[in-house]
Amino acid sequence: MKSPLLPCFVGIAALVHAQSPQPTFTAAQAEQGKSAYALNCASCHGQNLDDGEFAPPVKGASFLQQWGGKSADGVFTYISAMMPPANRGGLGAQTYVEILAYLLASNGVQPGTQPLPSDIAALKAMVMPRPAASGRGGPGGGLSPFATLPPSPTKPNPLDKITPVTDAILRNPPVGDWLTWRRTWDDQGFSPLKQINKSNVADLRVAWTWSLPAGPNESTPLVHDGVIFVHSYGDNVQALDARNGDLLWAYKRQLPKEVPPSVKRNIAIYGDRLLVATSDLHMVSLDVKTGTVMWDHEIAPHNDQRLRLTGGPLVAKGKVMVGTVGNLPGGNFIVALDAQTGREAWRFYAIARPGETGGESWNGLPLEKRNGASVWTAGSYDPDLNLAFFGPAQTYDTGPLLHPVNQSGITNDGLYTDTTVAINPDTGKVAWYFQHTPNDQWDLDWAFERQLIDVPVNGVNRKLVVTSGKEAIYDALDAATGKYAFSMDLGLQNVVTEIDPKTGAKKINPKVIPGNGETVTVCPHAGGAKSWIPASWNPETKILYVPLVESCMDLIPVAPGGRGGLSSGVRFSIRPPLETDGKFGRLEAINLATRKVVWTDRQRAPTTSGVLATAGGVVFNGSIDRVVKAYDGANGKVLWETRLNDVPSSAPMTYSVNGRQYVAVVVGNGGAQAATWPVLVPEIQNPPNGGAAIWVFELPDKDVAGSR
Repeated sequence: MKSPLLPCFVGIAALVHAQSPQPTFTAAQAEQGKSAYALNCASCHGQNLDDGEFAPPVKGASFLQQWGGKSADGVFTYISAMMPPANRGGLGAQTYVEILAYLLASNGVQPGTQPLPSDIAALKAMVMPRPAASGRGGPGGGLSPFATLPPSPTKPNPLDKITPVTDAILRNPPVGDWLTWRRTWDDQGFSPLKQINKSNVADLRVAWTWSLPAGPNESTPLVHDGVIFVHSYGDNVQALDARNGDLLWAYKRQLPKEVPPSVKRNIAIYGDRLLVATSDLHMVSLDVKTGTVMWDHEIAPHNDQRLRLTGGPLVAKGKVMVGTVGNLPGGNFIVALDAQTGREAWRFYAIARPGETGGESWNGLPLEKRNGASVWTAGSYDPDLNLAFFGPAQTYDTGPLLHPVNQSGITNDGLYTDTTVAINPDTGKVAWYFQHTPNDQWDLDWAFERQLIDVPVNGVNRKLVVTSGKEAIYDALDAATGKYAFSMDLGLQNVVTEIDPKTGAKKINPKVIPGNGETVTVCPHAGGAKSWIPASWNPETKILYVPLVESCMDLIPVAPGGRGGLSSGVRFSIRPPLETDGKFGRLEAINLATRKVVWTDRQRAPTTSGVLATAGGVVFNGSIDRVVKAYDGANGKVLWETRLNDVPSSAPMTYSVNGRQYVAVVVGNGGAQAATWPVLVPEIQNPPNGGAAIWVFELPDKDVAGSR
């Protein structure tokens, strides 16, 4: 007996099928697309669509995470305008439709009888497939092609209203935004937000968390117009709703098989683009609304594993400036790219070339025998002076510079190592430079943030570039001219015995110079009393908050040809300071107007995160025991602390959305700072498998209401 309901079911099925949002295509289209893909796309994305060396997968979870649930016109418009890179838009609409049909088939969509159209309006009515619940479509086999999901609940997407970031905005950011790794071009690391303050910070609670790929996550997120952009290990970038952590889009770099991922310390935002350095030595420009690659520029050949781009970019005046890190003959460099096109504008070589300024400071070595001068934090920028400030590090080959050759006009200073260089971003030319420590024989580089601050010197307010090397000696230089202003030694080193008050020249303790065949004890260890984890400057109180670690090292002679850390014939081993109470972590508050220490907090756990100071009078800092603390900025009293799931290895930051202030910190063990110190504190054990994440904190509603 025929069921009286069957015609009804058949009718419903036909209606559902007719209204199916999934794209339709024919098997013939997919087969043609397979041939076109092999000819035009496989060399980058791989023969199997997910095994390419030079481009991300176009099948599987990462592809569907980017395009799934969106109308098909988006991916069609992108590939027909941008692909292939050597012939963008040159394949014709029909070929692009066939390639899209092949991508759909490769991502589990079944062919039908209706061909995939090239009409944008028709494609706009079709929805790309979403990622399956598991690699085989989930236990239920995935969504039926005959089913239409009811509309998803509508919720505002902050990307719909995100605005371009201009030079004017970078110069004076909205108070709730965090637009560079230290919030502002001047690297101060200070927020004017004060909803979270000394009276209520103890009430902080978790607002939301988001898991990140396990690994050494050192990058500070950016926030603009309610969107938080997070870079994480493995060359991942994600855009999240800053209110609740909802994923808005995700980008993952497909690295060549021989290229391991490397840490990155920042990304940049400029115009409607995110600028991201990659582990295979490219700079990519991502559309802030979609994560789509807008341009991709190779800084150096990806197979040159002597280089890395760990510092990340500085963007100003339409230039994307990024420095290289590595042990390359001839040394490292800073490259500037056009922010709109990715074309290279200039290169500054951080190892002085023979015949150029500083070229005779390399003890007579030919260029190919000179190396080092890594640039492993992003630069700062002063728009009034139109100068970008960078800090090339030491040389890795100390032996050839150990003893001077005693030739007229030749020195062993080794420019531009351990130097502040002020560069005109329009031309790449050096306006001035100041070498903090010539001929660094201890791996105690001056490679960290160059903070631009206004502070009185001899009763006159001056704009200064303030920076420290690993010795925890701060030098202050006139930002316009590089003229030396003053220094502050925080008392954790034994290398420098005297600093000339007029020139800043440093007298070296002869007892710690290696190479005499004896073990030499040097303070601090090469991990640094001060390292790349950045300090924070409160311009309202003139106090600088500095994260430090107390340590020393023994430089132990090695036999000729033996394994050593420095080519002067020694290897360095960590040791506690000679007189220690077992406290290694240190946070120091210094009033630079008076040049006096305001307070010091010392603890057992070495410091591993940068510092955040706010107008609320609160200072945040984290350590290797997975603890983040909030201090009273005036006296160092601990007002709040919490223990996270992994080591904070970046820098805390803060932002606001819709009148609510948040504090965020990225965790992920394994970076240089976190990896150096465990030997000093063997009782501190952290998760062996890692647990990288971003943690975001807020005040309870009662405190928020009371602050308005």
